[in-house]
Amino acid sequence: MDSLDGECQSLELLKAQAHTWNHIFSFINSMSLKCAVELGIADIILTHGKPISLPELATKLSIAPTRNNDLRRLMRLLVFSGFFARKRDGNSPDHDEELYIPNTLSPLLVKEKDANVSSFLLMLDQMSLNPWYNLSSWFKQDKLATPLDGLVNEGMASDARFVAKLVVEECGEVFKGLRSLVDVGGGTGTMARAIAEAYPQVKCTVLDLPHVVASSEASEAVQLVAGDMFQYVPPADAVLLKWVLHDWSDEDCVKILKRCKEAVPSKEEGGKVIVIEMVVDLDIGFPELAETRLLFDVQMMVHATGKQRKKHEWRKIFTDAGFTDCKIIPALGLRSVIEAYH
Repeated sequence: MDSLDGECQSLELLKAQAHTWNHIFSFINSMSLKCAVELGIADIILTHGKPISLPELATKLSIAPTRNNDLRRLMRLLVFSGFFARKRDGNSPDHDEELYIPNTLSPLLVKEKDANVSSFLLMLDQMSLNPWYNLSSWFKQDKLATPLDGLVNEGMASDARFVAKLVVEECGEVFKGLRSLVDVGGGTGTMARAIAEAYPQVKCTVLDLPHVVASSEASEAVQLVAGDMFQYVPPADAVLLKWVLHDWSDEDCVKILKRCKEAVPSKEEGGKVIVIEMVVDLDIGFPELAETRLLFDVQMMVHATGKQRKKHEWRKIFTDAGFTDCKIIPALGLRSVIEAYH
């Protein structure tokens, strides 16, 4: 019996060690995905039109044959992580050659796709990773200011295209009856243009900082306004804040929301503020997404002054900003649509 107990304890210790190692080396998953985007692996596999062998993949990627085995090892990890699939080639000489095929996750690594994460992966450079080396020191300081990479705008635009499609398809009721909408912190206007296209009767405006607006292309469907959301928000039937408030502290969120409240009419007159954000404690039937929310929360902690909020935290900042009611609609996977009224 003692021997069996000892074996069980050893097995549990080995499992614990493996679990810890997985956390220690989890950065390899991120960096491998970044490598895949930089090489264009998903682009090749998706456009090949049929299962592709490793030598074919290496040739199309301009990788020397001496690196084929290294590429195979990278692909093994990417397949294990679920970003590609593979099958056996029964026609190969040994009937055992691996062929790579795309799956539902593969398009996320292609920059030209509406829903992609490539820009976020390319942000994983020394500048964005440096704050993580100093996380323990950060906890002992009042603040740790960190610079943001220019790829943020590209990443947010890509995410906006993806979310806009979902919002229009799944939450169309949110925009019905509106005559005007201001997308606060709307970046280059991707989200506003998608809304204007789906609802031509809605006059859309983007409010963002002068340097962001200056780099955006003008459009007949969307008006661009340079300004500071802490100071003024143009009047409209609705104000949209997509993935903006999680960057800011509760106090700053209240300030922003007060400006938004001033910009929209009352609920009885059809006014509302629309917020698209994560709700950490909301059960949407996908337990595996819980870790994603927690990772985003710690990301906000290190790179900004904000956080991902629970339901009661959202309700509190709306109340503190003078809103009398808010409705949470869990319709966008990780994120929800929150409507606030006064």
